[in-house]
Amino acid sequence: MIKRVLFIFLMCFSLIFFSFNLFAQQNPNIEWVRVEKGSFMMGCEKTDKDCYPDEQPVHKITLSTFEISKYEVTVADYKLFCKATNKKMPLAPSWGLIDTHPIVYISWQDAVDYAKWIGGRLPTEAEWEFAARGGIKSEGYEFSGSNNYDEVGWCYENSLLQTHPVGQKKPNELGIYDMSGNAWEWVNDNYEIFYYQKSPSTNPQGPKEGLGKSNRGGCFNFDYKLMRVTHRRGSGSETVGFGTGFRVARDIKTN
Repeated sequence: MIKRVLFIFLMCFSLIFFSFNLFAQQNPNIEWVRVEKGSFMMGCEKTDKDCYPDEQPVHKITLSTFEISKYEVTVADYKLFCKATNKKMPLAPSWGLIDTHPIVYISWQDAVDYAKWIGGRLPTEAEWEFAARGGIKSEGYEFSGSNNYDEVGWCYENSLLQTHPVGQKKPNELGIYDMSGNAWEWVNDNYEIFYYQKSPSTNPQGPKEGLGKSNRGGCFNFDYKLMRVTHRRGSGSETVGFGTGFRVARDIKTN
């Protein structure tokens, strides 16, 4: 009798252990960084020679606490999503689909679908910039984590014209990597050139309509100046590019 009970216990334990491992293998291990609520001045001054009209005017934004992924979504992460959902992998760039590199050739909808699958979402444009600046720990850097672009990001000047493994450069003040360079990152907002002139001041969600969707951060085959934390770019939501990827965010549950 005791042997039988022990046998059943061991079988149940093995089944639970196997199921846990299977679940772990099918879901990416995302490292989340908490971005505490706070206010910041979004955009840049027109006196800045590198400041584009769509980055003006500087305006105060207040955000609630949220979390954002420490790294850009990688090829390995996205493979798990495709396997679990029977989705076809995107095109391989010329350097191949390397597991540790950010996934590219991703449309905005692809990014949204992945974010929903892992129980998150895309960051808003304001959340993205606040996190890139270092949140409430910001030191006011031009790029995400430094005034020296080469310390924090891969761009035309240093990348050899390809992506690189995530997390190789210096992180920003919050410990987030690659928010300047490596791959452009889709955000949730529609892109509208003059949105900053009328943006709400608290938790803005972007304009109701726009010229495609916004993406941020610059990438490996663009000039380093486009890695500035304020730089904005609009692309069609169905556009897929060999320099465009994403990272994910999620809400914080409050009592």
